[in-house]
Amino acid sequence: MGEPDRNPMRRFLAGVRTWGKDVILKRVIGNSAYLFGSQAISAVLSILTANLLGVASFGELGVVIGFVTNINRLLSFRMADFVVRYVGGFLADDKRKNAAAVIKVAALAELGTSLLAYGVLVLLAGWGAESFVKDPATRPLFIIYGLAILGNVMAETATGALHVTGHFRSQALLNLLQSVITAGLFLVVFLNQGGIFEVMLVYLAGKMILGIGPVLLALYWLPKSLGKHWWRTPIRGNLPDRKPMLKFAINANFSSTVTILARDSEVLWVSYFFDTTVAGYFKVALAVINLMVMPITPFISTTFPEITRHIARREWARLKRLLARVTTISGVWTVSVIAGLLLLGRQLLFSEWSLFGRTIYIYKEAYGPAYGVLLVLLIGFGVANVFFWDRTLLLSFGKAEIPLRVSFFAMLGKVILAFLIVPVLGFLAEAALFSAYFVVSVGVLVLHGLGEIRRRESLDLETAG
Repeated sequence: MGEPDRNPMRRFLAGVRTWGKDVILKRVIGNSAYLFGSQAISAVLSILTANLLGVASFGELGVVIGFVTNINRLLSFRMADFVVRYVGGFLADDKRKNAAAVIKVAALAELGTSLLAYGVLVLLAGWGAESFVKDPATRPLFIIYGLAILGNVMAETATGALHVTGHFRSQALLNLLQSVITAGLFLVVFLNQGGIFEVMLVYLAGKMILGIGPVLLALYWLPKSLGKHWWRTPIRGNLPDRKPMLKFAINANFSSTVTILARDSEVLWVSYFFDTTVAGYFKVALAVINLMVMPITPFISTTFPEITRHIARREWARLKRLLARVTTISGVWTVSVIAGLLLLGRQLLFSEWSLFGRTIYIYKEAYGPAYGVLLVLLIGFGVANVFFWDRTLLLSFGKAEIPLRVSFFAMLGKVILAFLIVPVLGFLAEAALFSAYFVVSVGVLVLHGLGEIRRRESLDLETAG
């Protein structure tokens, strides 16, 4: 054997060259690319919407959409996670009847909770209009946009089934179709200078497509993975270990509830503490952040099935290699984008320029205060973007209670501090709390996940020895 190369740069380059031979990494990146392509249109649509409506109305639209979405998520189980966790394990062991039974249970549960969620939304719409928009006349907007809940009655289950069976390309094509249709409808509204109601209907149409489409795709693809008459598989007798499955579903749902309060309700929180103008600043800052995380977001759903398969097969070396490589990719991208936003963000995003004698801009100057929010949020979102797999790793181990506990205590601290300091220090304090929530919760979950890998690997070595 030759002497190992002691030059760190040559060792690094040699390691990078092996990435091209990594079949799992290539599959993850390829699937992520399918999902990424359609998201660019949605990002452009958000920018046009902001400039069409103005700061306050854009914030109002964000409040309506956020309120409806969070009511739905509050009362529904995260069935996509549940399906990937259990169907992925059963398919890895070629237990197709068990996998079919899990999908049926998930679909029925999601149907029931979605109907309940819409009923609750109708009851709370008046309170939402008064507390967040501070205008009771906007109640019909909440109820009408809430129809999206009924259009998404089994979407989570279907999405999880598509992910675990590897049909990312079909979902990406659906997302692209939805983006094109939504963009076309928005163009009509934009040319006619429509208001918040017309724009909301465009977003509603897009949500309906993304709700019904995955169900139709799943019905088409599942017979190829589970058998022609998979839907006839009886649930009774094909759901072993029901107690752990129920515990996982409940923990995942509570974890989702915590996530709603801590990280998916910023527009609602600042609208509650201040007004829809500040909500507009946060919505724009989050839209820009979304551009940063957009290439990495698909990795969450595409790595989850791979992580689950490696854990089911106890392939610890492959699991660690996958995590190291996707973290390197996300880290390089995130640091590069943050550097660009620090150097050119204000001039590029919130200033007017002259091009060929014409004044152009991305966001109108009225959105300028959003830049301060953006800079603060970059800290927390940067950490979360680099270690995007923190939660899914623990879910793949069946440790849904750990993300729940960590997120709960981090959320509790964030909410208590928000009521104490945000009304005094202003909306940038809310952005700082949001970033702190990410840094603390993601850091703790990463340590737990890596510790669980080491523990399982050690047990396997002891058993083998």
